[in-house]
Amino acid sequence: MNYLPRFLALLLLAPLTLSAQHADAWRNKIAPEIRTALDRGASSDVLVCFREKADLRGAISCTGKKAKTRFVYDALLKTAARTQARALALARAENVGVNTLFLVNSLSVDQASPELLRRLAELPEVEAIRPDPWIEMPAPIREITAGQRNGVEWGVERIQAPTVWAMGYTGQGITVGGADTGYDWLHPALLPHYRGYNPATGAANHHYNWHDAIHELSPLNGDPTNDPLNNPCGLNAPAPCDDHNHGTHTAGTMTGDDGQGNQIGVAPGASWIGCRNMERGWGRPSSYLECFQWFLAPTDLNNENADPDKAPDVINNSWYCADIEGCTDLAVNELLRQAVIALKSAGMFVVVSNGNAGPNCATTDGPPAYFEESFSIGATRSNDTIAGFSSRGPVLIDSSLRTKPNVTAPGQGVRSCIRNGEYASFSGTSMAGPHVAGLVALVLSAQPLLAGEVEALETIIEESAIPTIGLADCSDNNGAAYPNNTYGFGRVDALAAVNLALAWSPPSNTVTQDPTAKVRVYPNPANDQVFLELQHGQAFRQMECLSAEGRLLFRTDLEALTERETIRIDIRNWPDGLYIFRLSGSEETLSRKFFKN
Repeated sequence: MNYLPRFLALLLLAPLTLSAQHADAWRNKIAPEIRTALDRGASSDVLVCFREKADLRGAISCTGKKAKTRFVYDALLKTAARTQARALALARAENVGVNTLFLVNSLSVDQASPELLRRLAELPEVEAIRPDPWIEMPAPIREITAGQRNGVEWGVERIQAPTVWAMGYTGQGITVGGADTGYDWLHPALLPHYRGYNPATGAANHHYNWHDAIHELSPLNGDPTNDPLNNPCGLNAPAPCDDHNHGTHTAGTMTGDDGQGNQIGVAPGASWIGCRNMERGWGRPSSYLECFQWFLAPTDLNNENADPDKAPDVINNSWYCADIEGCTDLAVNELLRQAVIALKSAGMFVVVSNGNAGPNCATTDGPPAYFEESFSIGATRSNDTIAGFSSRGPVLIDSSLRTKPNVTAPGQGVRSCIRNGEYASFSGTSMAGPHVAGLVALVLSAQPLLAGEVEALETIIEESAIPTIGLADCSDNNGAAYPNNTYGFGRVDALAAVNLALAWSPPSNTVTQDPTAKVRVYPNPANDQVFLELQHGQAFRQMECLSAEGRLLFRTDLEALTERETIRIDIRNWPDGLYIFRLSGSEETLSRKFFKN
């Protein structure tokens, strides 16, 4: 039999097949649900993600928070300007809504047509096109509506904030940022503490102090007319406004005090600024990212003249986006993670509520709570036991099995301010997070040298927390591990944290965790052995291991490491607790924590 004609036919067909595969390669960049809409000829709201990411490692060498923030801002802006130009031109030519999210080198594009999606996906600099869905934030439980109460609220008292005030530290000189449903800035408990308000003159300046990331109504709010007037704040609000109560309540726990007995805030001497990232409780990844970006470099009300020097010291994020609520795309979750990394690199402490999906284990599954880089907060009751709704670890969504939350704070029956001058008690990890944001402000007012030193601040808050053992076995030795997947390191203590901070001094060779460095410690927590993987081993010359108290346990030379090396360390005879790897080189030093249990 002569196989030659058949062989020639296959040979001629092969280039055509490869060509067809190449022609459709752009479709593989587009998320499946968007491809389905595209095939129907429908437009989609999307996030366009670019391949190149800014190198932020140089922020480690910057001294002081302002220098770190400026470095990160400049690096991100330059990368986005260089890589987004062609995609921006395509979107603007179609006259669709487009917003550059330089913080994560992405674009949000509203109602992108199938043709525009194809042309964007064909650009080699575009890595992926992902959905930008509207997502409902689970509302906190409103337990009672309370009138004025003369005294300090129980959660503020429980973490010993008043004792810190008596030492002279109230958060003075510190700015707290809040990304939420908005803020009733005229509430008597919030007005005196708003950075944009001048109590001497009674004048307000909202430039650089307020941003509204809501530019359209959510179609899921049930407005058949789609009329912006149906939202009490409208769109692009020029002054702080809350269409939900949630944001106002969280701000009150951070800084609130009306001077008339309503001492609801942990850090009444701090100033607050705000960004609305939800429309009546419905947010989307692009609105969350826009607020994160604005905090890096606040702008005027025209969204121009960005100034990273006006960035806050700590940002509270009392929201999360669980899998069942729409954040099913891990690539979108990764954008939120990159945002947290960038803000931490810029010297800002990012506080995140851990979620309200308890009491089951492994319920910390929504971004940004489950990220290693997020400082996640669980909720306790007035007797210091865990609230039933508070989400637990370990984290399964990314197969890391990491311990979450980091710490816990008062979160059940927390009384704070709501719209129209009123007060109410809410329950949720949304209420716990603001206690920690306020605590950070207290610590920074006591020890200004810690501004921008996020890793050191995290360690101080964890080490000063009151150790608490869990009752449930969430893959942590029947809850007896420390930290554990119920309480983390325990319930926070402002007095202990401030005392640790006052004893802190900058190390001679600044040690700052570099969130972008490819150095991994696993498993974490560990039991018999721990592995340290270095993907850029040549950058480091020496590794030290220290106890939580800073005692040197051993030191080893890394000169002989190859470009990628994994070091195994036997820890079976080590006491349980926190340990720190410190890696140093000629240009940088960084640290990684791990837990033995």
